[in-house]
Amino acid sequence: MGCEKSESSTSQSLPAQQVKYNDASSLTAEDSLNIQLFEQVMAHAKENKFSGQPLGMVVQEVGEWFMDIPYVAGSLDENENERLVIKLDGFDCVTFVESTLALSRTIIDESYSFESFKKNIIEQRYRASSVDGYCSRLHYFSEWIYRNEEKGSVENITEALGGVRLEKTLNFMSTHRESYPQLASSDSLFSELIDVENSLADLDLFYIPQDGIRDVYHLLQQGDIIALATDINGLDVVHTGFVHKSEEGATGLMHASTTKGVTVSPDLQDYVENNKRQIGILVARPIL
Repeated sequence: MGCEKSESSTSQSLPAQQVKYNDASSLTAEDSLNIQLFEQVMAHAKENKFSGQPLGMVVQEVGEWFMDIPYVAGSLDENENERLVIKLDGFDCVTFVESTLALSRTIIDESYSFESFKKNIIEQRYRASSVDGYCSRLHYFSEWIYRNEEKGSVENITEALGGVRLEKTLNFMSTHRESYPQLASSDSLFSELIDVENSLADLDLFYIPQDGIRDVYHLLQQGDIIALATDINGLDVVHTGFVHKSEEGATGLMHASTTKGVTVSPDLQDYVENNKRQIGILVARPIL
């Protein structure tokens, strides 16, 4: 999936450093920055007693902590072979959602450990909760929601909110093979990816059309995961973020913007309507 490209501003700049893992159990830190950032978030959470708050409130608080952190594309695809990548000094739209949610769960369970955070990332990002090649990662965000609902970590509430069917054949990756270096260079991975897409043929998809989003504002909670549905052939979602509830009662989108970094767009429906390829939203609620 892709992320939006429709805003203009400047963003905070941090050194482009990251922590990577050779596999799901072995940690090799190329730099200490991400662990330092993790510890800062945990200290902030302890100081403000986040662990006693509802999960959605913690998600919003953690997401706000990263405000203005820059947008960084493609961090999960830099390695020829699939590795677990942890990066807290820059996000794309999906890694912002994954990292914020994983940090929030680490706070809620009061472990405050980097190992727990890493485990939460793996659980969310990989189909069978283990790093086992490029196609073990959840590339289509509607499958991300589906698999995480199976694991009991989110609830897809789109249909319950009045969502209508999203008629899609998910084949964007296979029909745009040249856009994905791993697929372009490996026939075996490409074949495996087609099997994944075929397995999603019966996945029931629902979305709330863009002109009906404001009607459900009163049913949305802070920290709800928002995925922006698209009319692009073969693709389900083009952007992700969280519901943000302001002190004034506004319902916005907290997300990693390509131009502003982590930011809050103040009105969710306005944001969706601002991009003609965005047709509505899917909503998944994080649960414990």
